[in-house]
Amino acid sequence: MSGVSERVPRVTRPELAVFVSGIVSMGLEILAGRIVAPQFGSSIYTWGSIIGVSLAALSLGYHQGGKRAAHTTLRELTWLFLATAGYVAFLVFAHEALLTTTAAIPLPSRYASLPAITILFGPPTYLLGFVSPYGAQLSGKTGTGEASGHVYALGTIGSLVGTFGTTFLLIPRLSIDRIGLILGLLLVVTAIAIEAPQIPRRPAISAAVVTICLVGAVAGGPLGYSVQGQVVYETQTPYQELEVVDSGDTRTLYLDGKRHSAMNKDEPTRHVFDYTRYFHMPYLMADDPDDIDRVLFVGGGGFTGPKAFLENDDDVTVDVVEIDPEVIDAADTYFEVDTDDERLNVYNDGGRTFLQETDRGYDAIVLDAYRIDKVPFELTTREFMSVVHDRLSADGVLVANVISAPAGPASEFYRSQYRTIDEVFAQTYAFRTADANVVQNVEVVATKSDDRLSEAELAERNDDRDIGLDMGGEIDGYLEEPRTDDVPVLRDDRATVDDLLDPMIGQRYVVEETNATGETDGSEENTGNGSGGVESIAPGSAAGASAPPPLAPGT
Repeated sequence: MSGVSERVPRVTRPELAVFVSGIVSMGLEILAGRIVAPQFGSSIYTWGSIIGVSLAALSLGYHQGGKRAAHTTLRELTWLFLATAGYVAFLVFAHEALLTTTAAIPLPSRYASLPAITILFGPPTYLLGFVSPYGAQLSGKTGTGEASGHVYALGTIGSLVGTFGTTFLLIPRLSIDRIGLILGLLLVVTAIAIEAPQIPRRPAISAAVVTICLVGAVAGGPLGYSVQGQVVYETQTPYQELEVVDSGDTRTLYLDGKRHSAMNKDEPTRHVFDYTRYFHMPYLMADDPDDIDRVLFVGGGGFTGPKAFLENDDDVTVDVVEIDPEVIDAADTYFEVDTDDERLNVYNDGGRTFLQETDRGYDAIVLDAYRIDKVPFELTTREFMSVVHDRLSADGVLVANVISAPAGPASEFYRSQYRTIDEVFAQTYAFRTADANVVQNVEVVATKSDDRLSEAELAERNDDRDIGLDMGGEIDGYLEEPRTDDVPVLRDDRATVDDLLDPMIGQRYVVEETNATGETDGSEENTGNGSGGVESIAPGSAAGASAPPPLAPGT
């Protein structure tokens, strides 16, 4: 047995410290994306800022730690871990207030997340940067190369554990606060392990205090209530933070803090947000509305569109593709989606993957996976639109819900999407959902027909056809063809979606609501209770400090 024990390598305390520092540093970096997304979105600029701040903080920590490593002791590693754990407790407790405060700093939108990321994640990452040079000094390795290589290997392995563990294990199962608690407690336990078996009085007391702060930061959060209303359900999904919130007679689905879908609890199939009524435009665009037998929705949300289609047309079959399984479960549980209906088929898959792999044809396809700060570029390109075109029947209709302005600098994304779709389809139309030239839901509709329908012809079809709702108000939003020679065609190898979305930041975002009869209310009052109206988007943020989060598209 002694021979076996001699062959088993013993992990030293410096090695443990380096390994755990890798876990926590990458865990915090992954967690940062979830924490800042509700306020600043999760664009390439946000993630670039997170990575840049983390690298800068680690580099500074490496530098300062290297200068002091010659005189370091194990006790200094203990204090480093306890100090970092204490800052994690502060991060858990104060991150929402800091995000709101820093959002008011007047910076260009693409840089707006930098102050928040630097304050929240710079200090703990900087402290963890000291651990590697300290660990190399205390490792007992004889050569500088051997010591540094050993530390790099251990730190990288720890980083891999932190990356995969946080991404695939913690985030899908736990809230942000609880993940912060786990990372903080891991630091405290490591500090204790460094001192074991005999823990001096001061480190022991400090470890107890930090632990109390961590637990208190998590326990002290709001229980079951948010500024939007009563929280019915909340979870962290593999893709986003999900909340179901009740406010009066309206139930709202929030994804990453933004309103994604809403349902009137007394009338579950009524359109709360007016833009979802435009999903029925294929019944007017098609030569024969009775030919619309199969419809595909890319993006599920609260299933407002699919429920309305099934309610209004007894002969239609609706397929819904939703990439987030938790969104599907929430729709089933909280938004009265009848998953037992034989005419409804729900697929947990990516929209593009599903369309590429299916051999099924559709009479209408509704693209509703776009959000104001999260637009999956792979669903915007010419190559994807070609796949959509191939899956549509000869009289098939595409409806794409695009958040943008109809004109002006904030219209770049809409006009680029219009140009991209127009290169694939014979006819492309657009409808505004608000009268003002502001950021809103612009509905882009495309057909294979060579004949173009005028606004008057659509109005005539609306009068002649019984499609379950009056689309007269929606037809009034008919837009002339926009200028597109100054915007790019989006391609798989070059889809500059983030650049096109950038001019919208700082613009107000208007979403119309329907009244009790299902007609457009026309009110632009910001009620401040999660019920829509006019909302201002602070520079670089998802919403202004005093305004509710902006509505994100979703059915």
